Amino acid sequence: MPAENTISQLPQAQRTTPEATQPQKKILPPGLTPKLPSFLPFLNRPARAISSLEQDAGMPPPATTDTVRISILLPLSGSNAKIGKALLNAAQLALFDFADSRFEMLPQDTKGTSDGAAHAARLAIGDGASVILGPLLSSSVKAITPAAKAANVPIIAFSNDNSIAGNGAYTLGFMPSEQVNRVINYASSKGITRFGALAPNNAYGVRVVKALKKIARSLGATVTRSQFYDPTADDFTRVVREFADYDTRRRDLLEQRKTLEAQDDEISKRALGRLENLQTLGDLPFEALFVADGGKRLLSVAALLPFFDIDPGKVRMLGTGQWDEPGIGKEPALIGGWYAAPPPSARIDFDKQYQEIYGNRPPRLVTMAYDATALIAVLAHQEGGPMFSEEALTNPNGFWGRDGVFRLTKAGTAERGLAIMQIGRDKNKVISNAPESFKVLTN
Repeated sequence: MPAENTISQLPQAQRTTPEATQPQKKILPPGLTPKLPSFLPFLNRPARAISSLEQDAGMPPPATTDTVRISILLPLSGSNAKIGKALLNAAQLALFDFADSRFEMLPQDTKGTSDGAAHAARLAIGDGASVILGPLLSSSVKAITPAAKAANVPIIAFSNDNSIAGNGAYTLGFMPSEQVNRVINYASSKGITRFGALAPNNAYGVRVVKALKKIARSLGATVTRSQFYDPTADDFTRVVREFADYDTRRRDLLEQRKTLEAQDDEISKRALGRLENLQTLGDLPFEALFVADGGKRLLSVAALLPFFDIDPGKVRMLGTGQWDEPGIGKEPALIGGWYAAPPPSARIDFDKQYQEIYGNRPPRLVTMAYDATALIAVLAHQEGGPMFSEEALTNPNGFWGRDGVFRLTKAGTAERGLAIMQIGRDKNKVISNAPESFKVLTN
């Protein structure tokens, strides 16, 4: 592989528990040449103790002259405590895999609030943190950015809101616009030119529909119908019924049947037979339907689509990375649907390792904390000392992490190489591979 096409890799962890003290040999996959920087050499260092992550909040131990100290800001209490603790677990795994005894990571609880995040950031800066990982919520990132900027401490946040990126803050979250761009480009390459959109009436839904309309225009395609719904609703029947124009199409069918029944000839009888198994009459104005949601709301909306004659056999279902959850194929209307997401092969070993150590399946988003921690731990050991400059963080070659290839941009957002996944009844499959380097993405 030519040197200019190579990227750095976060290789799989081979140890079974963070408490292990003897490192095991790591093997580089055949044909992969690490570059700028390679994370592999650090996997053969003795593992550092991680007891500082398990200590109650308090004053950290004094730093020595060669200590590299960072802080991770997470909602460890409050309504988002579960995901906050899972993110911390993932960061611990990366700390074990890549850090040595000179590297310290101090967790701070944001309590899931802007004020809590601002307080946590002041503690982190006061403790001498060179980098802040997190927070999770965009409002918390906004609250800490001025103080971090003044102290020249870069932030690698776990938000997917690109409006808070910049001024020393980088967002490592999965951007909806990037996922929309990938899946719509793929759909367009398959001849689809007319799109519909159903989305929750919240910031996420608005961003997705805006991105959909923008990319469609650039491809010469059109968004022929879009509709927002109340994300707090318990029943989406009325929304889907209106979106499908079901009443008009149903009335047209009944009127056509009535007309044909009144004409007592062979041609009318054959035409009537062709209408016998139809629910409605007339084609929908879109060939693909983008449902910009996930979880229970997605399943509730999808279950209603065939009922109001939006036939998944005729209309391709499309979605974002919110569809990237186990068991989504249990909803028949989504089977065969396409969505953009990181390549699943990149995180298989992480999922297994996390489950073995912590006893439960990791939430989908926690790989961000692993990749961010691994990246900073490696940059801390560059020749000549720690390298947390904008130039180091925004290496154009990118890095290979638990969600495939990614890089931070000077604008503060993350670019990712995404695969196109197709939903199956029991298992989703890759139908368009994710790029393995940004050489592919920029051609």
